[in-house]
Amino acid sequence: MDIDKIIKIFKRAMARYGMYFTVWLFKVLPYGAVRYITGILVSIGFRFTIKQRRIAKESLTIAFGKEKTQEEIEQIIRNCFANLGRGMVEMIYFFSHPEKVMEKVSFQGRRHLDDALAKGHGVIAVTAHFGNFPLMMLACVRAGYKTSAIIRPTRDKEMEKFLFNMRTKMGLNTVYALPRHTCVSSSLRILRNNEILFVPLDQNFGRGGGVFVDFFGYKAATATGPVVLAMRTNAVILPMFIIRENRDRHKIIIEPPFELEYIKDEKEMVHINIARITKLIEQYIRRYPHEWGWMHRRWKTRPEINV
Repeated sequence: MDIDKIIKIFKRAMARYGMYFTVWLFKVLPYGAVRYITGILVSIGFRFTIKQRRIAKESLTIAFGKEKTQEEIEQIIRNCFANLGRGMVEMIYFFSHPEKVMEKVSFQGRRHLDDALAKGHGVIAVTAHFGNFPLMMLACVRAGYKTSAIIRPTRDKEMEKFLFNMRTKMGLNTVYALPRHTCVSSSLRILRNNEILFVPLDQNFGRGGGVFVDFFGYKAATATGPVVLAMRTNAVILPMFIIRENRDRHKIIIEPPFELEYIKDEKEMVHINIARITKLIEQYIRRYPHEWGWMHRRWKTRPEINV
């Protein structure tokens, strides 16, 4: 076993046991103490996330290099990591105190969700790794909606088992993104049961079955699931995002239903509509750049160039 692999195993173990300890600790601490600890953890964590900060700077330079100064980009990075850190600590707290979720979250546009479910074909909640998005899903559960989410598992199998059990305990159903045929069949069943299915649409999809659409002026490999599922089930597509209003209050914004643009060529229809949804996600990120996870290499997969 080489030294890099040993270091990777050690880091994952440290993260895993750190999570276990923090969950135990937050069971007994009052929320005021959790808020105080959050500031300390965020400050320490920022200093150790060297690789992630470098990736975030690369991503922000791609997106905003011609629009923002280096000082502005650095400030977004700091705010982004602080927001991410606070969100992670909040979720650990809510694992032990799910009854507190609705005290911290409000809905804007909830009637769009209720009207969509009244149609009886399910709701495809298109979202992004934006704000405290797991809290948005849990808030829907606590509000009484049957809710599932398509999730990519973590690389640490033990950690993923722990997170899966916590999500299940809190009432959120997990649909793993892989294998894809299982993901599709589970998604169809959920929608035909007239439930909510959250689909994050902001990560690099690779070359397997996605499309390349514009994202901040550059082609990004993007999944086609929301549009394909809507075409097969007549489910309503609802864009949904969560933003932090102050230090520990959040607002879920539910956009009006996304109306598909129909054309005869089905393949082109999927492409056009995924591009439109991606443009909406970009608009939210431009409005609240610190809310998005810039440490993800969104443009990693490049389109093939035909010579």
